[in-house]
Amino acid sequence: MQNTNSPIPENELQRLISLSHFDLDYSDREDHYKDLTLLAAKVAGTEISLVNIIDSFTQWSISSHGIDIEQMPREESVCQYTIMSDQPFEVPDFTLDERFSSKYYVQGPAGLRYYYGLPLQISGGVNIGALCVLDTQVRTLTPEKVELLAIIAESVVKRLKSYHTIELIKSKLKEANEAKKKVAHDIRGPLAGIIGLSELMAEQGFTNDPQELMEFIGMINKAGRSLLDLADEILSGDNKHQLSEHEFNLALFKDKLEKLYLPQARHKNVTLEVLLDSVNAGIPFAKNKLLQITGNLISNAIKFTPAGGKVQVSLSLEISGEEKLLKILVTDTGVGIDAAAIEKVIAGKNESTSGTMGEKGYGFGLSLVSHLVESLNGKISVKSRPGEGATFDVVLPQGGR
Repeated sequence: MQNTNSPIPENELQRLISLSHFDLDYSDREDHYKDLTLLAAKVAGTEISLVNIIDSFTQWSISSHGIDIEQMPREESVCQYTIMSDQPFEVPDFTLDERFSSKYYVQGPAGLRYYYGLPLQISGGVNIGALCVLDTQVRTLTPEKVELLAIIAESVVKRLKSYHTIELIKSKLKEANEAKKKVAHDIRGPLAGIIGLSELMAEQGFTNDPQELMEFIGMINKAGRSLLDLADEILSGDNKHQLSEHEFNLALFKDKLEKLYLPQARHKNVTLEVLLDSVNAGIPFAKNKLLQITGNLISNAIKFTPAGGKVQVSLSLEISGEEKLLKILVTDTGVGIDAAAIEKVIAGKNESTSGTMGEKGYGFGLSLVSHLVESLNGKISVKSRPGEGATFDVVLPQGGR
């Protein structure tokens, strides 16, 4: 039986995995949906409209009208109820609903009263968030308005999928074009040298003295070795480019994590520190799923760390020959977990429990981490004892560029 105070969809892990496929970067939100949130508010006649995405721990507002908000804890949100089914969710009056009547957005300056939300469904039964409209006055939506809002919600999903497809295509095209340009540029010099020397030898024939001939052959050999080195570099992927939009280096990764998760830590009065190893700090690596993996570990650490505690994230990139390993270490001073719970985390079967301030539990976040790490051929290990905090150690192999 579902706990009505902490609604969790029956397909929660599948939902989170589907959301992770979009690999959204919530710290770099280009507002592709501003026109749709504006339209939703106009249609409903409400002051506020939002497009919210809900992950394991957090509700992220990727577009807003009438209010300035970027994130809130999932357990505080109304949209956590909207994603429970494929039907709209309406709260006629927050002040009369015990689930919301004491919330800060009802009792505080915002003074919200009305909510109507539609799930953002990307496939059968998989809801990754909601389009919602809110107001400080009680509202009644006509059937025509409800129908139009449903069309807008479908448009949000279609646009989300379209942008994701476009980003994948852009990434592949950029990689192909960059590789082509590099090969063409780097191969031109050695080839020109070989051709020039060959033509000179052909023109002069064998009139050259043996010593001069050997010098020509040596220069051709040097140019040929240069081409061979280039071929090895391309095959091993060990070449340096500017960061693309699908890449991180350690410095950028650190900045992203601080921007996304410092607000959560401050909200709970927990210190969050992100450290990086300066060695190889500028070398690029694919950002694929890194924010999902590390973000869930940080949110989980904050959740189980009491006020006044500390969460530390250490990032490093180790390179040995052709092997490149990204290492992510998340350590907290929280309540810790026992050996049985550690086994469940590694097996991707972690259960939901409550945090140190009564936060609702979403243990599926760690199950998602385990799934994503495994899908990237990485490894995760956990060290902890009850009352002594926890350390999550993730190692991810990174392909060459």
